[in-house]
Amino acid sequence: MADETRTAAEPLLTAHRSGFPPGYTAITREGEPGRDVGLDFGIHVLQRGESLDTTSPKESAWVLLDGLATVLIGGRDRAGRGATQGEVAVERRSLFDAAPTTVHLAPGARLRLRAQSQRVEWAVAAASNDLSFPAQIFWPAEVEPEYRGLGLAQGTCVRNVRLVFDRRSRPESNLVVGEVVNYPGRWSSYPPHHHAQPEIYHYRFSAPQGYGHGEVGERVYKLRQYDTLCIPALHDHAQVAAPGYAMYYLWVVRHLEANPYTGFEYTPEHAWMLDPGAVIWAPRDGLLASGAAPGAGAAPAPGADGATPASGAAPTAGTPPGPRSEAGA
Repeated sequence: MADETRTAAEPLLTAHRSGFPPGYTAITREGEPGRDVGLDFGIHVLQRGESLDTTSPKESAWVLLDGLATVLIGGRDRAGRGATQGEVAVERRSLFDAAPTTVHLAPGARLRLRAQSQRVEWAVAAASNDLSFPAQIFWPAEVEPEYRGLGLAQGTCVRNVRLVFDRRSRPESNLVVGEVVNYPGRWSSYPPHHHAQPEIYHYRFSAPQGYGHGEVGERVYKLRQYDTLCIPALHDHAQVAAPGYAMYYLWVVRHLEANPYTGFEYTPEHAWMLDPGAVIWAPRDGLLASGAAPGAGAAPAPGADGATPASGAAPTAGTPPGPRSEAGA
């Protein structure tokens, strides 16, 4: 884990808390001084009836955040692979209850979008890539939910991780793309972890006034609607949502040349919590276990040294300490 307490530039980008206007709004740029996360990232908003016909010299991933649209992937990539695919309809009504549709394009591939609802919002990540590959649409049914943290730390870090694609499914790509639904009052990217590749998180909340906190190394930032967090290499980046507010974030990792992202490493001092049988203190009145007022339920039996063992370990909850090979938070 990096021991720097400050980065070259503030990692939390807050300029768009009032929302995004029609058209493309750039948030990060590949190669920008002081805050280079290795990719272009921004939000593209289309209004009803508006079309976008575009190509890019970079690899790009278009993640549908909201609305109803049609998508047409046309032409061939720079290697002459792929052909025009028929126009298809895509829709998303909830970041929290629905997995994304994601369009992944090689450099030079053509994309045509048409907005069919009042407002259609896409998150767009792009990075330099000298390779060519066929375009692909990742449909919501292909994005399996992974409920990490079940049975760990008294249920305080359960979250839904949605991996869209990584090196295993798109070996030619320089990107890894996924989402996290962080439940109210709970943690994600937890226990704290880090990796050698830079990453961004882009946030939305279940209510406009919602908020959370994000760690970048030893610094903590208050997160609001439409914020983006730039995470430098080797910095821990655990997250937490305020009670009452679900927190969604899109995450994108940029592979490094000769060092692609294959997983993350937990911070050793906190990795003990990955044991479903870990003994964690809890009040003897049973308040945490029952949700009732003190005295309303039976007190849990004490564990070693008077502490109460963590409850409810799920069969798939255990993850041994050390590096984790899967992508995500």
